Amino acid sequence: MRLRKQLLAYAFLLPALIVFSLFAWYPIIKGIEMSFQNVSLSGDSTWVGLDNYALMLKDPAFAIAWRNSLQFALWSLLLGYLLPIVIAILVREMRHAQGFFRVVYFLPTVVPGAIAIIIWRFLYDPDAGLLNAILTQMGFSRQFWLSDAALVKPAIVAIMTWGGFGTTALIYLSTLQEIPTELYEAAELDGATPLHRIRHVTLPHLYPVMSVLFVLQVIAVVQVFTEPFLLTNGGPGRETLTPALHIYNRAFIRIDLGYAAAWSVVLILVLLIFSIIYRVINARLTAE
Repeated sequence: MRLRKQLLAYAFLLPALIVFSLFAWYPIIKGIEMSFQNVSLSGDSTWVGLDNYALMLKDPAFAIAWRNSLQFALWSLLLGYLLPIVIAILVREMRHAQGFFRVVYFLPTVVPGAIAIIIWRFLYDPDAGLLNAILTQMGFSRQFWLSDAALVKPAIVAIMTWGGFGTTALIYLSTLQEIPTELYEAAELDGATPLHRIRHVTLPHLYPVMSVLFVLQVIAVVQVFTEPFLLTNGGPGRETLTPALHIYNRAFIRIDLGYAAAWSVVLILVLLIFSIIYRVINARLTAE
């Protein structure tokens, strides 16, 4: 009877599994296969073994792209990781208008990414942009946000943070709603200040979600493509060239699909190894 129930459940799942395999796993397997080939769109592809991977290691863009991705990830953690946590805690501590602020913080997520980037391009404009207008009114000099190597990465990370922190804040806020109010009441009776309540009640309950979202944020930022593609096209110089952008250039500009597939496989492996190492370290720290 138990086996029959399992078979029935998998029978109902079978259509979804087929669709998932077709649109998720098959492209991954096909990409791995293409990474060992010299892919031709007009004829048969030829097997080249590890030549694409050897060429990738000799590519000057390899070190540059991964260095930029690491810097993007560090900037993202510095500017954007704690912001949703702070917003969620502040909204949770509000006695009134919680619903209003949930909507306000979620609104940037509704704006299509390409439209948001166009708006930010106007904000960053060195001549007529709003940010430079504010700086000049305050007596500061104009900044070249997207053409200055020192500013372009935090400028792009600011856009990514603006577009994504609303959803993340709602995830944290939903987690906070599950914390029993009795814990906060007991803390107040013991004379705990708001900071003590946050430190000893709120953050311990948020930690599991923070751990998962940390991994997801790093994975998303390392794969950043839209913002550099639409704003800088990898510039100035190669300061915003990322693995995803380089894969696009090699696959669709130079039509070198096998080489681009090798880059994609390496990107998957790097993110997979990072996720495994982080989860192992986090599990050990939690156990201690």
